[in-house]
Amino acid sequence: MKKIITTTKAPSPIGPYNQAVLSGNILYTSGQIAANPKTGEIVLSSILEETKQVMENLKEVLAAAEMTFENVVKTSIFISDMNNFEEINTVYAKYFNDETAPARETVEVANLPKFVNVEISAIAIK
Repeated sequence: MKKIITTTKAPSPIGPYNQAVLSGNILYTSGQIAANPKTGEIVLSSILEETKQVMENLKEVLAAAEMTFENVVKTSIFISDMNNFEEINTVYAKYFNDETAPARETVEVANLPKFVNVEISAIAIK
């Protein structure tokens, strides 16, 4: 049985999908981009600020499922330019403990929704 997870503290979906789906004790989040959930504006002032907004959005989706970054077992990071990898990684690292950080992949892609520079999704276990 699946349960749809939604929160107004993260951006609303921009297509036919949900912010997250809880199936049993496993949470699958949709990719988060740097949309400010209050204004809908995309945060593109710097790759650091953009990544921070993405991670804050992901944090709120996890919280809506009564989870934290400690529950995350896998992330997928999609970036438009691998030259941003180090800066994205710097922000990303602030949200995880090195000893319990999840598995992940980082993939450079041609484009992302709304032409953002980074999108991150997660799988978490309660």
